[in-house]
Amino acid sequence: MEYGKFLEELIMKVAEEGASDLHLAVGRHPVLRISGKLISLEKKPILTPSDTEGLVEVLMGKEWYQEFLKNKERDFSYAYKDKLRFRINTYFQKGYIGAALRVVPYKIKTLEELNLPSILGEFAKKQQGFFLVVGPTGHGKSTTLAAMVDLINHNKTEHIITIEDPIEYIFTHDRSIIDQREVGLDTKDFATALRSMFREDVNVAMIGEMRDYETMSAAVTAAETGHLILSSLHTNNAAQTIDRIIDTFPGFQQSQIRTQLASSLIGIFSQRLIPRVSGGLIPAYEILISNAAVRNLIRENKVHEIDLVIETNAEAGMISFNRSLVDLVRRGEITMESALLFSLNSQELRILAGK
Repeated sequence: MEYGKFLEELIMKVAEEGASDLHLAVGRHPVLRISGKLISLEKKPILTPSDTEGLVEVLMGKEWYQEFLKNKERDFSYAYKDKLRFRINTYFQKGYIGAALRVVPYKIKTLEELNLPSILGEFAKKQQGFFLVVGPTGHGKSTTLAAMVDLINHNKTEHIITIEDPIEYIFTHDRSIIDQREVGLDTKDFATALRSMFREDVNVAMIGEMRDYETMSAAVTAAETGHLILSSLHTNNAAQTIDRIIDTFPGFQQSQIRTQLASSLIGIFSQRLIPRVSGGLIPAYEILISNAAVRNLIRENKVHEIDLVIETNAEAGMISFNRSLVDLVRRGEITMESALLFSLNSQELRILAGK
């Protein structure tokens, strides 16, 4: 098989179908994810071990492919003729090579185009603080962060740095300067890049993902010292996010990080992409805005009470995830069945919906 040509055929199919992901696994036809559902490409051959090896080698190039064989997994980005970009993870399973390719559009959509609330634009206007976009994998966190960074880029004169693994969206300088650093290529790791930021006259930093204690510590410190820090975490809601950050630190440091987080956190945005009645996906979300009550609850280790603060501060712009779901149901954007499927508290959802 001519793997370069076969890969091109698969990429064109991704573009034609408007797929978000392409999966390559031994013993299966190539699989697309379209509007959240996996669709097998039955007209394409079932992939053999040689096929996945050949396709991954074409994606990586020979030099990186040899490194991948040693390390057994690798994250990287791939561009196809200035038409499509992918964030790719390659891995081994049962001794065979597999790959997951996530489409990263060249065009960075605005908050309005993404059906996201305008209050995110208010967070992007902040001069300093710590803002997090959270949710499961594949639910648009990177896209939301990119929209916020690009909003800053078009409206403010700032030095923006992104630290990513790998680089996803490609930004074009407008009013701001944007430097994009890829872990493993441009810097050793997230924490090292963040520490270097203090000597690079940076105003805004976007950290692709906070994975460890060192990165979280550097991010919170940077937010305290006059920088706007945007990042993401794989957590379900605002309260869980705060607990996750605090629990990452050793016990003797948790009191200190509570104090730092209380003073630096400006907001948390939790999102899910829900199947839309008219087709495609639409975001449902929870918004936490850090106010005096939230800061006190963090300091006093009463994070479990944050849900109540969100519920009782709608006039300030906060919204619970269930209320967002109910709003989408009432507008006819999603079904009640979908809302119940994604809700973290289905009993409360039924009460709010009057069902």
